[in-house]
Amino acid sequence: MSTDAGTGAARRGGTGHGAHLGHGEVRLPESVEVYDTTLRDGSQQEGISLSVEDKLRVAEQLDHLGVAYIEGGWPGANPKDEEFFGRARDELKLTSATLVAFGSTRRPGARAAEDATLRHLVGAGTDAVCIVAKASDLHVTDALRTSLDEAVAMVSDSVGFLRSRGLRVFLDAEHFFDGYLRDPSFALRVLDAAEVAGAEALVLCDTNGGRLPHEVEQVLSEVRAATSATLGVHFHNDSGCAVANTLTAVRYGATQVQGCINGYGERAGNADLSSAIPDLTLKMGVETIPRERLELVTPVARHIAELVNVNLDAQRPYVGAAAFAHKAGLHASAIARRSDAYEHVRPETVGNGTRFVVSELAGRSTLALKAAELGIELDSAALGSVLDALKTLEHAGYHFEVADGSLELLMRAAAGGLQAALDGFFTVESYRVTTDWRAAPALDPEVAVHERLVHPWAGEGELVTEATVKVRIAAERVVATAEGNGPVNALDAALRQAIGPRFPELASMHLADYRVRVLDTAKGTAAVTRVLLDTADSDGGWSTIGVSENVIEASWHALVDSVVYGLLRASAATANVPEEAP
Repeated sequence: MSTDAGTGAARRGGTGHGAHLGHGEVRLPESVEVYDTTLRDGSQQEGISLSVEDKLRVAEQLDHLGVAYIEGGWPGANPKDEEFFGRARDELKLTSATLVAFGSTRRPGARAAEDATLRHLVGAGTDAVCIVAKASDLHVTDALRTSLDEAVAMVSDSVGFLRSRGLRVFLDAEHFFDGYLRDPSFALRVLDAAEVAGAEALVLCDTNGGRLPHEVEQVLSEVRAATSATLGVHFHNDSGCAVANTLTAVRYGATQVQGCINGYGERAGNADLSSAIPDLTLKMGVETIPRERLELVTPVARHIAELVNVNLDAQRPYVGAAAFAHKAGLHASAIARRSDAYEHVRPETVGNGTRFVVSELAGRSTLALKAAELGIELDSAALGSVLDALKTLEHAGYHFEVADGSLELLMRAAAGGLQAALDGFFTVESYRVTTDWRAAPALDPEVAVHERLVHPWAGEGELVTEATVKVRIAAERVVATAEGNGPVNALDAALRQAIGPRFPELASMHLADYRVRVLDTAKGTAAVTRVLLDTADSDGGWSTIGVSENVIEASWHALVDSVVYGLLRASAATANVPEEAP
């Protein structure tokens, strides 16, 4: 990268990568640098709020994946980011990634050396920084309310100041695509100023996320022909094209791709690196992260989803639980003979796996494949009985493709021998739930005001839910009562109290999610409800289902299935359940 004071015109058409790339020509690079901005841009997604500890753990996962750069946040913008960069110096031991601090150019009319944002970037302690600059004349005149010449000077001064402090500098050219299509001369002046001042990469940003691949092709072709600088791209997903735009940009000269794991980000999100990385590597032959780490894409995506506390979309490409799931019998039977019949890549290359989803659409081949996957032997008669049961139960409202635990119990019951295993656990004699509203002598004044606003018909009081379960463990009858935050929590607490002393492995199992769906809203409060419970232990998770017109009964069925399945998983005898015909 040249840092002399020569004009951009003198460098255009030089011998750098892509310098002779004309409009419409494609020259794929051998590799691109992956720049992740989950900790900055991704954390702006509605519903995401990362603690400093969360940010450190996410950064560790990104480094484990092998990205080149991790954008940590905006030092000086808030106490959280200040603490993050302070702790990162001592606690974050990156092995493959470079931590980047983010900021902006100097303010209009200010001196770079006196600008607070630039001083915070210098003080962040990172080797590299990324600054954002307006690349649209509209935003300069209407948002910054300054002249185009001053906007260019802000870029030149800021990059020069940071380079003089020994920092590597990336420039995010904000609103570049909109600005270039509106006034290409100004947008290119911004890039030229950054390059002359010593910026290492010029990142073209589709900040509003509205551009389409053919527009990206046009802009990248023209910009690539106009400069020999290293180009990066940063796409938002408002048009649903962020990943497609990223791939197009790489075809036309970009060698740094920015985005977020799982597509996190403001509004519709950023380019999803969980898709862009395997697309570039597996489909286009462009190296991204180290090849041997490609199989970490799925586990890292899922781990980060847990850290940010946002459920990962099951249908997210490559990394979702349903990304390689097959439901239709025709698909499943074809997969059994040839895996690439309905799978565009081998799931294990990205750390995922093939799943056979069983539903009323399933045929015998699907059931047989699912049974084999679970290690269950089902003869022809048992397969037929499971298939009939599935169709009947799903007609009644069950949904086994999202309840893997209940499905496995059903299949093991059809295979025979399950009852003997269950007899070694417990049998339910009865259960009861009561919910009482009890008047309280006094409430906190603020709470009392809130209650009167929300429930003006009620006095001051509290809601108490209590559950009693009666079970038999071998010859022993056990009765347990517990209170809980709602009926399901109370039932769970009572059941654990009753059987926990006999089955200490219950302590490692916890309810992860509880979902209720009304299946026939036309029936009002008499409608059938479906309850799904997600449960997890240290080895993974499973889902169980209950269906009834009574939501408590549906919840109880899902809860008992969850506990029984968990005990089977935890028991050394799980793999040895007899599979004789019923």
